[in-house]
Amino acid sequence: MSIGIIPRPEHPQPLMQRENWRNLNGEWLFEFDFGVSGAERGLSKPEKADEYTKKITLPFFTESQLSGIGFKDFIPSVWYKRSITISEKQLSGRVLLHFGAVDYECDVYINGKNAGNHFGGYSSFTLDITDLLTAGENDLTVNARDNLRSGKQPRGKQSGEYYSQGCDYTRTTGIWQTVWLEFVPEGYIKTAKYYPDIEECAFDIEMTVSHGGKLTAEAFYDGNTVGFCAKEIKGRYARLHLPLTEKHLWEAGSGRLYDLKFTLESENGIDVLYSYAGLREVRIDGFKVLINGKSVFQRTVLDQGFYPDGIYTAPTDEAMKRDIELSMSLGFNGARLHQKMFEPRFLYYCDKAGYLVWGEHANWGLDLNNECGLLGFLPEWSETLARDFNHPAIIGWCPFNETWNQFGTTARRIIREVYEETKRFDPTRPVIDTSGCYHVITDIYDQHGYDQNPENLRKSYVGYNGKEDSFNLSFRDKQSYIPDLPFFLSELGGIKWIPEENQKDSADNAWGYGNAPKTEEEFFSRYEGLVSALLDAENIMGFCYTQLYDIEQEANGLYTYEREKKFSDYSRIIAANTRKAAIEEQ
Repeated sequence: MSIGIIPRPEHPQPLMQRENWRNLNGEWLFEFDFGVSGAERGLSKPEKADEYTKKITLPFFTESQLSGIGFKDFIPSVWYKRSITISEKQLSGRVLLHFGAVDYECDVYINGKNAGNHFGGYSSFTLDITDLLTAGENDLTVNARDNLRSGKQPRGKQSGEYYSQGCDYTRTTGIWQTVWLEFVPEGYIKTAKYYPDIEECAFDIEMTVSHGGKLTAEAFYDGNTVGFCAKEIKGRYARLHLPLTEKHLWEAGSGRLYDLKFTLESENGIDVLYSYAGLREVRIDGFKVLINGKSVFQRTVLDQGFYPDGIYTAPTDEAMKRDIELSMSLGFNGARLHQKMFEPRFLYYCDKAGYLVWGEHANWGLDLNNECGLLGFLPEWSETLARDFNHPAIIGWCPFNETWNQFGTTARRIIREVYEETKRFDPTRPVIDTSGCYHVITDIYDQHGYDQNPENLRKSYVGYNGKEDSFNLSFRDKQSYIPDLPFFLSELGGIKWIPEENQKDSADNAWGYGNAPKTEEEFFSRYEGLVSALLDAENIMGFCYTQLYDIEQEANGLYTYEREKKFSDYSRIIAANTRKAAIEEQ
C-alpha cells in the first residue's frame, strides 16, 4: 500500500536517538470493531487486509480531524494494518518497534502472530519483533481497545459522557503518538539514567545493555568536547561517572544542555546512541523550592495539551514549541502539564527553553476505591517515570489530581503507595501526592483556589506559615495537613473571558470559573489582584493559573483554542506575572 507523505516526521524521542530508524507515521488501513470481535474474525491475519474498509493517517487518532476519520462516539475497539519492508541486513541485528502511546489496551501482530501487548493509554512501549520478521514485506497489525467508562483505566480529561462538557473534552481512541522502527546490533544500549551533580560538575549515569562490551560516554557543549569516560561492562548493567571540564547550569529561562554520545562496542557490533542532559538540582529548603540553590518562585500556567484539529496530538512539531513560547511571552516560567502525560518532544522543547514543568498522570476516570485501581495506575506511571526521568525541565512529579469522592482507606493506601514508589524511583525531585485534594503524604502542600475575589484569596493564603491555622484549609474532614511544607496554589483564576466579537456565537455555552468580568479592565484588575496575593505571600513558592488557552467549551484561557490573542494588549498580565515574589527576596 502507498504510505504517502509522513506527518510528524521528526524523531519522537530526542533523549534516545540513533541514526538507523524509520518513521511509520502516515497512511494505514483502518477498521472499526464495535463488537470487539475482530480477533475472532481474524483481522490480525495478513490475508484479511481486504476487510479493512477505511484508511487513517497516523499519528492522529480516530476522533481527530487530522486522522481523516473524525468519529466522536464511543469506540470500544479499532484495528490498524500496514506492510513494512525489512532487508536482510536489518535482520542481522535486532528490530525494535516503538509506540509513543496507544489508548488504551493494545495487541500487536507481525505476520499474524502476536508480538506483544500493552496496557496504558499514555506511556510509551517497545517490542523486539526480530524473530517474527522475514526479509521483504511483512504485515504489521495493531488492535486497540478502549473503555474509559469502566473505572479501570485513567482517562484524564476525556469526556465520560457523549458530549464534551465543563472541563472534559473530546475522547481519544487508539494510536495517538508516533510509531517507529529502530535497527540496532545484537549488543545495544537499552536504558540510561542521568544523575546531575552540580557540586562535582559531573553526571553519574546508570545504564543497561543487551550484551556486555566496551562502553564510552562523551559530553559536548556548543560542539566542544567537555567530558569523556569509558568502562568495560561484564554483565548488562553499568554505572559511569562522567566528569565535565565546563560548568553550565540549567536554569529557569536558560536551558543550557550538554549533548551526550554513548558508544557500546561488543562482539555483537557497535551501537551509537545520542542524547542530552542538563546540569540541574532541585531541593526543598523550608518553605522554598530551590533550583541550583536559588529560590525560584514558580509562575506556572495550566497546559492540558489539546489542539483543535489533533485533539491529544499536536498537528506539528512547531505547534508544541509554540505553546511554550506563548506561555513564556506572558511571563510564566513553567507549566503544570495537566491530566495528561505529554510526549517526549514537548518535554525536549521545555528542556531547551529552561521551562519548569510538573509531570502528571491522567488519573480521572480511575476508581481508586477499588484495589484494582493500583494495577490500572502504577505500571503505566512507572513506565513514564523511567521514560521522562532525564528531562531537566521536570522539576517535580504529581501523579494524582483532585481525587474527588475517593478518600476511603483503599484510595488513601493507593495514593501513599504511588507516592512512595515515585520517591523510590526518583529521590531527586519533590512529589505532590495529589494536587488539590486529598493529601495523604506529600513534599509540597498544594491547594486549588478559584475564589474570584482577590481580597478573599489574599486573606486565605498570604499569612501561610506552615501551621494549620495560618490559611484556609479546605476539606479538613477528608485530608491530613502536613505542617511546615512549601505551599503551592497549583490552580487559581480560571477567569472566563470571551472577546466581544465572539460573544454572540459562544457566550451561552462557554464554561469557566465564577462570574465573567464585563470589561477588559475588570479582567486585568482581577488577574493582577489574584496573582499579587500569591507573590506577596512570604512563604508561598508558586502559583498555577488556569489556563493558557481555551479548550472546546472551556473559555478561561489567555488565548483562544486556536492560540489566537484574546486581548489586544497583554502588558498588564506580563507585568503581574514577572514582578518579584516575596519568597525570592529572602
